[in-house]
Amino acid sequence: MTHILSFTPAHRGGSGPPLVCLHGITDSWRTWQLVLPDLERRFDVCAPTLPGHAGGPPIEGTVDEELFVHAVERAMDEAGFATAHLAGNSLGGYLALKLAERGRARSVVAFAPGGGWVAGDESFLDTLDANARAREAAVASAPHAAAIAATPEGRRRAMAAIAENGEDLPPELVAHLMVAAARCDAVYAMVDHARRHGWSLNAGRIDCPVRVVWGTEDRLLPWPRAAERYRRDWLPHADWVVLDGVGHAPQLDVPLVAAQLILGFP
Repeated sequence: MTHILSFTPAHRGGSGPPLVCLHGITDSWRTWQLVLPDLERRFDVCAPTLPGHAGGPPIEGTVDEELFVHAVERAMDEAGFATAHLAGNSLGGYLALKLAERGRARSVVAFAPGGGWVAGDESFLDTLDANARAREAAVASAPHAAAIAATPEGRRRAMAAIAENGEDLPPELVAHLMVAAARCDAVYAMVDHARRHGWSLNAGRIDCPVRVVWGTEDRLLPWPRAAERYRRDWLPHADWVVLDGVGHAPQLDVPLVAAQLILGFP
């Protein structure tokens, strides 16, 4: 259980051009664990933990997207990355695109980035509620995380919201992610901000190559509805990749495929 409870501010490894990997809400940098060996053979990888997440810096000030964008910029600056290739999942995918707006990205690979509902589609409220409920469930299950993750059925149930193949994940990684979700202090403030302010993207300011990846079995951000604004308004000319039978977190569900989608782009 000791390693499960070991949460660190960031991971750094590999050599080559800089790559920053950004996790989603309630996650930790270890959501990228299964793809890191491949990525680090080509890239100098920095995977920070976002503020208010297990192992990350504490929340200081208003919880909004700027808080997280600034935190990633600080992590990049500390790593010596003026610009970097960016990969992100969910919230992390959205943040990668916001960083591209600021000229910090050499390329972006966004796995199911958040914020893609069209104006007037209030189904995003269900997703926000699901995030809040998931955190509550994680708090209840965290004391039993190791036992739950010890069986294939336990892993499948624990990861069902984000992975179609949760039973195939390493037990220790599943337990870690369960405890990380329970320790995410930022959830409720983030949900409240999104509920009141929504999302925005100035795609005209993004001048780097962008690839967007979505799984057809994404239960958290259902394809194609949760991607519609990206496809129609913001990033219609991006390189779009749709993965059949894959859930919300391809880096967990199909890590070899996810790694190749990063390594092979642009």
